[in-house]
Amino acid sequence: MLQNLKQSLIVSLWFVFLTFPLMVIRVNTMDQVVVWRWMNMLWVALASFILSYLWRYMLTRQQMRKAVAEEGGETRSKLQLLLEDMSFRYKAMGVLLLAALIFPQVFDTYQSTIMISALIYVVLGLGLNISVGLAGLLDLGYVAFFGVGAYSYALLNHHFDLGFWITLPIGGIIGCLFGVVLGFPILRLRGDYLAIVTLGFGMIFKVVMENWSSLSFGPSGIANIDKPSFFGMDLSLADSTIYIYYIMIALVIFTILVTNRLKNSRIGRAWIAMREDEIACVAMGIDMARTKLSAYALGAFWAGMVGVLFASKTTFINPASFTFMESAIILSIVVLGGMGSILGVILGAFILILLPEYMRAFSEYRMLAFGAAMVIMMIFRPQGIISNLRQTYQYKGLKGKTNNG
Repeated sequence: MLQNLKQSLIVSLWFVFLTFPLMVIRVNTMDQVVVWRWMNMLWVALASFILSYLWRYMLTRQQMRKAVAEEGGETRSKLQLLLEDMSFRYKAMGVLLLAALIFPQVFDTYQSTIMISALIYVVLGLGLNISVGLAGLLDLGYVAFFGVGAYSYALLNHHFDLGFWITLPIGGIIGCLFGVVLGFPILRLRGDYLAIVTLGFGMIFKVVMENWSSLSFGPSGIANIDKPSFFGMDLSLADSTIYIYYIMIALVIFTILVTNRLKNSRIGRAWIAMREDEIACVAMGIDMARTKLSAYALGAFWAGMVGVLFASKTTFINPASFTFMESAIILSIVVLGGMGSILGVILGAFILILLPEYMRAFSEYRMLAFGAAMVIMMIFRPQGIISNLRQTYQYKGLKGKTNNG
C-alpha cells in the first residue's frame, strides 16, 4: 500500500509538470499580462494522484484474485454469492417489479419515455445475448433485424392498415426469417470474417432502405404510424406513453423468462458448448448448422418484435434510425453487462442508455467517458459487471435410503 502511494505521488508530480504550461499559465494578450492559475495545478495534482492510486489498487486486487484462483480458492465476489441465493433473487425481483409498475404513476411523461427507450435496449441486449453471449457468434449488424421489425409494422400499417397487436408477432417472425437468411451463408465463418459479414449485412439493410423508395419511401421515411390501441379507445399522449411503457414491461418480463429457459435448455447448453470449443462440440455429435441457425433466428426474433414497438412509439422511422452505431451500442451493452448474464445485460442497458440522458451537462465528453469505461472494463473485469452464473446441480442422495450393511 505504501509503495502504491509513493508511485501515485510520483505520477501526480510528473503529470503536474507536463500540464503546467497548459493548465497554469495563461497569457492575456489584451492586457499583456500573465495570469497564474494555481488552483488548476492543485486540481490536476489531486485528480492524477487519485486516479493513479485507484488504478494501482485495482491492479493489485486483480493479481490477488489470480493468485487465489491458481491455488484453487474462492474467487467469486460477495455480489455473485448474493445473487446465487435464490431467496434474495426472488425478493429483489419482486421489489424491482413493484418499482417498475409504479414508475409512470410517480414520474412525468418525459421520464417514462426515457425509461421506454432503456427497456427497448434491454430487450435488444437480451436478444443479442443469445447469439453473442451464449453461442459466441459475433454480430455487428444486429440493428438490421431491429429495422426489419420496425419497417414490417410501418409498411403493413401504411398499406394494409394492420394494427399493432396483429403485427407484433409478425415482426418477430419476419426478423426470425432474416436471421436464418443471414445464418446460412456464414455457417463456416469464424472470428473476424464473421464480424465483417454481419457488419456488411447491417450496412446493406440501411443502403437498401435508403434507395428502395418504392418500398421504404427512401430517406424521407414513413410517418403517421399508429400507436398501440387499447380496445379502440383514443388515448392522449400521456396515457399512450404509459400504455406503451406497460407493454414494454410485459415484453421485458416475457423475454427474461424465455431466454432464461433457453439458457438452461438442451439448445442453450449446445450454444454454450459451441462458444467454448466448436471443434469439441462437433465431435460430441451436436448439429452445428442447426445450432448456429437457431441462435441467429431466436436472437433476431426479439429484435423484430421490439422493432415493431419502436415504430409504434416514435410513429416515424427512416433509415437513419438503424445505423452501425446502434449495433455498437447494443453489443457494448452485452459486453459491459456480462456476456451470457441476463441480469448483467439489463444493468448494462440501464447504464449506457440512462446515464447519458441524466448527465447531459457532460455531453461533450460522452464518447470519451464511454471509451474509457470500456477500456477499464476490458482490463479489470473482462467478464463484465455481472459475470454469467452457471447453473449447478447437487446430488444429495435418495431420501429414506437405509444401509443394510
